[in-house]
Amino acid sequence: MANNLTVFLVDDDPSVRDALGLLLGVRGYRTAVFASAEAFLKAYQPDWAGCLIADIRMSGMDGLALQRKLNEMGCPLPVIIVTGHGDVSLAREAFKARAVDFLEKPFDDAKLIAAIEEAFSMERSSRQALDRQSQSRQLLDELTPREREVMELVVMGRHNREIAPQLGISVRTVEVHKARLMSKLGVDNVADLVRIAMAR
Repeated sequence: MANNLTVFLVDDDPSVRDALGLLLGVRGYRTAVFASAEAFLKAYQPDWAGCLIADIRMSGMDGLALQRKLNEMGCPLPVIIVTGHGDVSLAREAFKARAVDFLEKPFDDAKLIAAIEEAFSMERSSRQALDRQSQSRQLLDELTPREREVMELVVMGRHNREIAPQLGISVRTVEVHKARLMSKLGVDNVADLVRIAMAR
């Protein structure tokens, strides 16, 4: 997964972009560099994975405004905010908008790498959760309408003998549908069935 992750750098200072790009490149990170928040937003693709490092003070849209915009768009990329003029209120605003870290320039290389690794870890976890949800939805799509009805009632906590009269079928038929749907979903207990049902 690490090979699919990119560090997206957004800073209007060419010397900072060059220095960060070089530092991260030497450490084996794949980078994509942007001179403004607007340029990043114009190029942004929903399938981008990794993390974003954005400077607070830039001409045009600043780093915090970019962070807010990405949150509004539902962009899952973890954000690291960097600044040459840090203050408590800016840091608080960045963290309130779910920044992974807030680093002041010139920053310690080790702290930057640690922040990127934390962001990558968060990104992997969220992508894995999205993958699981997608797989669960695909499995649920394979159920017949009757199997779906049985599943809904099982998930609500109903027993076979309660489901049967509600659907106008025998308890044995409920058992058959339940066994089939659990087999299709690859689960062997009700707790896992509930987890998959909740993924919709």
